[in-house]
Amino acid sequence: MEKLSRAWPAEFISTFALVFIGAGSVIMAVNNNLAGAQGAGQLLGIALAHGLVLAIMISVTAHISGGHVNPAVTIGLWVTGKVETTRAVCYIVAQLAGAVLGALALRLIVPQVLWKRADLGTPQVAHAFGMSNGGAVALEAILTFFLVFAVFGTAVDDRGAFSKLAGFPIGLVLTFDILAGGPLTGAAMNPARAFGPALLSGTWTDWWVYWVGPIAGGVIAALVYWMLFLRPRESGPVEDF
Repeated sequence: MEKLSRAWPAEFISTFALVFIGAGSVIMAVNNNLAGAQGAGQLLGIALAHGLVLAIMISVTAHISGGHVNPAVTIGLWVTGKVETTRAVCYIVAQLAGAVLGALALRLIVPQVLWKRADLGTPQVAHAFGMSNGGAVALEAILTFFLVFAVFGTAVDDRGAFSKLAGFPIGLVLTFDILAGGPLTGAAMNPARAFGPALLSGTWTDWWVYWVGPIAGGVIAALVYWMLFLRPRESGPVEDF
């Protein structure tokens, strides 16, 4: 990775892109649904928009910053000692700032009547479907577990078969997570992805779900991967059973 002075801008730009494209796809989907478009197709579009932008931005910035693009990923790496404290804090600040700027750009560019219908793409718990806040936290934690587990298996573990192209399997995890959980929580899996649009639209309903769930899931995934697959290698020779 590059020096911190060059790494944090990469995290800023990547998170800007994730929010601008991801939240933008939600805004368009909500308005297309009101115009009579099919819901299943809209969900697939949202999932692909998020997955593709994440895959590309990680691939572009992995050699500069590690391509975290998510405070939950950064915290998971910090907990396992893969990122020092100063770098972790700078990354999280950059990610949140990038998310805010991405949401601001959407608010300034997209007509107000369109972004207001979707609350600027802010993820929300589907209480109308009977989804509870506890269930939402659990779902966000499980979905983020898959995401961070993929990060460790492809980008952190040097044995990963796709270490040079880690962005694409990680982006695919984001895609299938949104297909599974999008209708229930928005499948944010990323505090920054929720924070930027929430701040610029003033939509704070159940905001804490998108901090507690992703961070918990990310930390658990990081610890599980590190304890099962990385720590034995760091401690000494690995025995075959």
